[in-house]
Amino acid sequence: MINISDTAQSHFRKLVEREGIPGLGVRLSAVDPGTPRADARLEFAEPSELAGDEWAVDCDGFTLYVASDSVRWLDGAEIDYVFQGTGAQLTIRAPRIKGEAPGEAASIVERVRWVMENEINPQLASHGGRATVEEVSADGTVWLRFGGGCHGCGMADVTLKQGIEKTLIARVPGVTAVRDATDHDSGSAPYMPRGNAG
Repeated sequence: MINISDTAQSHFRKLVEREGIPGLGVRLSAVDPGTPRADARLEFAEPSELAGDEWAVDCDGFTLYVASDSVRWLDGAEIDYVFQGTGAQLTIRAPRIKGEAPGEAASIVERVRWVMENEINPQLASHGGRATVEEVSADGTVWLRFGGGCHGCGMADVTLKQGIEKTLIARVPGVTAVRDATDHDSGSAPYMPRGNAG
């Protein structure tokens, strides 16, 4: 179920009326769903542009179409048009769009990958870096390969031990250690060159 506030419906109705195209509606879709980059997209949709399998929501003066492959990601979404001071802003809250953390029945690999993609890599991205899971061994050791600004960075060891390892051990039962599988000497654009660390 998608909840569209009365102010949002009024806003869309005015936009649709201004376009003056018979049958024009608004299409809502999820972009990159299930990832940290996930976002919701709203756009006009003429009848000829619809696939025919969209989920249709009758609104006041227009129809909101939800792309069929986006329905599960946008279930529970709230669309609002909020007046703030002298302006107004359209807001979309979609609590499921980035996916949900794997449950206890998921493998340790799935849980490690989820924490890496949704918690750790967004932080590493601020320095132009990222880390990918190379292997999770039977004893719970996670092997990572650093890339981008982390590849060859003089602070990679500190990031690994003080940040990533502590987070993974705390968040994923069964993780016992985190190791670096990267050849840092081959890094071409480190955030902080190795000779400058410490």
